[in-house]
Amino acid sequence: MDKGILYRIAGPVVVAKGIKPRMYDVCRVGNENLMGEVIQIEGEKAIIQVYEDTSGIKPGEPVVNTGEPLKVELGPGMLGGIYDGIQRPLPVLIKQMGDFIKRGVDAPGLDQSKKWDFKAVVKNGDSVNAGQIIGEIEENPGVMHKVMVAPNQKGKIIEIKSGKFTVNDVIGKLDNGFELRLKHNWPVRIARPVSSKLKPEFPLITGQRIFDSLFPLAKGGVAAIPGPFGAGKTVSQQQLAKWSDADIIVYVGCGERGNEMVEVLTEFPELIDPRSGKPLMNRTVLIANTSNMPVAAREASVYTGVTIAEYFRDMGYSVALMADSTSRWAEAMREISSRLEEMPGEEGYPAYLSTRLAQFYERAGRVITLGTKKEGSVSIIGAVSPPGGDFSEPVTQSTLRVTKCFWALDAKLAQRRHFPSINWLTSYSLYLGTLQPWYAKHIAGDWHVLVGEMMSILQEEEKLLEIVQLVGSDALPERQQLVLQVARLIREVLLQQNAFHEIDTYCDLKKTYRIMKAISHFSKLGNRAMDGGVRVHQILATKSKDRLSEVKFAKDYEKLLEEITLQMEKELKV
Repeated sequence: MDKGILYRIAGPVVVAKGIKPRMYDVCRVGNENLMGEVIQIEGEKAIIQVYEDTSGIKPGEPVVNTGEPLKVELGPGMLGGIYDGIQRPLPVLIKQMGDFIKRGVDAPGLDQSKKWDFKAVVKNGDSVNAGQIIGEIEENPGVMHKVMVAPNQKGKIIEIKSGKFTVNDVIGKLDNGFELRLKHNWPVRIARPVSSKLKPEFPLITGQRIFDSLFPLAKGGVAAIPGPFGAGKTVSQQQLAKWSDADIIVYVGCGERGNEMVEVLTEFPELIDPRSGKPLMNRTVLIANTSNMPVAAREASVYTGVTIAEYFRDMGYSVALMADSTSRWAEAMREISSRLEEMPGEEGYPAYLSTRLAQFYERAGRVITLGTKKEGSVSIIGAVSPPGGDFSEPVTQSTLRVTKCFWALDAKLAQRRHFPSINWLTSYSLYLGTLQPWYAKHIAGDWHVLVGEMMSILQEEEKLLEIVQLVGSDALPERQQLVLQVARLIREVLLQQNAFHEIDTYCDLKKTYRIMKAISHFSKLGNRAMDGGVRVHQILATKSKDRLSEVKFAKDYEKLLEEITLQMEKELKV
């Protein structure tokens, strides 16, 4: 470890002299041993971004270079954990110092004393490759944690044992002398290697009708949720974390307001997983980095989250990562960039903003893992908070370049209490075509046709509403009045969903399909009735169409839908 001294301090960015670090080496700064990372080297000076508040430290204090990049501890005990941006467990920090995080406090990411029941799946003399699974631990009820060889090691096993061990105990040895443990460390800025990447061909089922039907996301895909303040980004992210069919959830609250993070931290531990009936926290990792925490740690929190997600992907799991919100992450980059006196790009953001965003989102994907040749995936859903809801600002635009799914939140819809407030005219998904065969095989052959029909009716409604504002709906031809009615049903029955209703909070694909089918059926019956001479006001007066909204809140929805369909056919019989 080489030692130097502090030369200059500018907020979270400090300059040290007398050390010879490499880029991204972790240093300990000042008498309080604050954690920092080298982000620039100029001759003899090393510029370090500090992950903690630097007030009170002064030039001349010592700086120690550890010679290691920022790494996370990967092993059993992460699921159900709540960490800050640099993987310090918050419950452990609370015990050490109460409700407020003091500076220079360190805590390992994993519980060092807990013993885990390890069962080896390899034996002496076996050759193991990088990333190969060597044993299993039941970390939480129903969740198997697979212990792997680190991605940068391989060899022949000369010793391996099963039993109860802590994460630091040696459980085996390779012929090159490398000691195997339940955990290994990995640098957060380097993507974990994989065998190969696959095409995203399976949907990430979210239980939210608007996402699953009109704008689906594939497993291993990337989606952006941009929206102004109060439009429902965080609730949408939380709904996706609660109900998506990923095996593991990593939720990164990056620079979010403290009260929003408190909601997550108090609500998540009480949620029951709809798949297993056990607590949802059993398969969730939370990273909490609120807006009043130091900015540098905010930048690190996103990398910490994606590295943890990749680790579970390498076990063969499908992982969903929620980053809420990447705008705050970009703001942290902007603040540090300005302190480094770098040439600013658009709106003061650094010129490398889009590169950093692309590097982060590119770590998503459906892959064949290294050692086990299993299939795993990381799907990334990033929230963006454009100031004033302006989607032309740099963070939203740079995100759009690298994501294939765009869920645009609309403040006007939120004001009208239409939730989730996704604007169906500006949102899009480029996964519709690749996912079509899966929906046709597993749900219904005409799924794609129905989705197209719903979208074309909504687009037609938008054109008609401009005319309605000028002359009123009664002046429209009768066919177009019917289109407006069908579009209203699509909006109110299919697209609106109550996140706080015990039944409507989650909607399976079969139910979504049946709702689309019922609306389409009403449209066809209405048009046929008009062909037979029925006036539009008679069609609009039918009771059956109004009952469609009951389906959202019904447990036995199939029976109710059959009843409504029969009533519809009776009322619109020519």
